[in-house]
Amino acid sequence: MRRYDDPVEVRKGADEDPEQFLWRGRLWQVREVVAHWVETGAWWTRRTADQPGGGVDTDLLREREVWRVAAARGRVAALHSPEHDPGYGVFDLVFSWSEGSWQLVRAMD
Repeated sequence: MRRYDDPVEVRKGADEDPEQFLWRGRLWQVREVVAHWVETGAWWTRRTADQPGGGVDTDLLREREVWRVAAARGRVAALHSPEHDPGYGVFDLVFSWSEGSWQLVRAMD
């Protein structure tokens, strides 16, 4: 597994699941949504009342959706089986509600 912090452009399908994403100039076709969950801020790093920002912990309010997807590179890649496709992997795509943007954070290929 490799970690990234790369911006991506995500196109959703009719069911609002990611259908395609553009990463580092390459188009990836989502073959399957493996998992989907919501994460909140790190509760264990909360600020105390005497720290800057007072006792208000805005990090806890930052929700992000994580989509773990199996994807293949390119438009025609969806026609090939994963075993014979060198451009196939599992990726974690994250949508940050506070930022309004998508990022690729992990790749397992």
